[in-house]
Amino acid sequence: MASHRLTRILCAADPRGDVGAIERLLGSAAELEVDGVAVVGDLAAGGTRESHRAVFRALGAGGLPTFWVPGPGDAPVAYYLREAHDAATVHPDLRGVHGTATLTSDGHTLVAGLGGAVDDDPEGSRDELQQLRYPRWEAEYRLRIVGEFDDLQPVLLFSTPPAHKGLHTAGSEVLAQLVATYRARLVVCGGERMTGMLGRTLLVAPGSLQAGHFAVADLHKREAQLGELSAAA
Repeated sequence: MASHRLTRILCAADPRGDVGAIERLLGSAAELEVDGVAVVGDLAAGGTRESHRAVFRALGAGGLPTFWVPGPGDAPVAYYLREAHDAATVHPDLRGVHGTATLTSDGHTLVAGLGGAVDDDPEGSRDELQQLRYPRWEAEYRLRIVGEFDDLQPVLLFSTPPAHKGLHTAGSEVLAQLVATYRARLVVCGGERMTGMLGRTLLVAPGSLQAGHFAVADLHKREAQLGELSAAA
């Protein structure tokens, strides 16, 4: 992975196996002057290994540092993990951060996240076979690693949106608490398409990539703009 600072991030959600949409998205990267990509939500169509493989191959062809978390539909988790592992071996610019964290190549930005659906009930069910679903304790436990880098304000990726009382949007209370606890600079999430501030954190829900939606987030300016893909040639 080439060493450079992550400043402008191309954000997308729920490609659901639409390789053409991914290719059009990455084809606009130079024009949009982005230096990294974040993808959240359902990656594959039907959670199949073949669809995951095609999606990761398309993301790898973009040649940009790319970070992602899967959606509830990317089950069983074994298929997702195997294809993610193989893709990262071939394309070192690809970094899955599902339940973990990674530093950008320059060491200035920590990217972490948790995919799937997050249940605020601590006794909620956990599933990685039929769908990816995690109880609140697992979200808290998995993201503890972020606290080891308390000098960095992380970029957090979630398939489930954090709750936002000011906007009265549905979401996870525990994810909202973690965003505040770790003083995130940016959250990229699934859910209703929007941009705004969650406390001092820039919150971006880019909307469905399969429907042609994306966003560009600027870490320095703490602002984001929504965009639409042009029609396929």
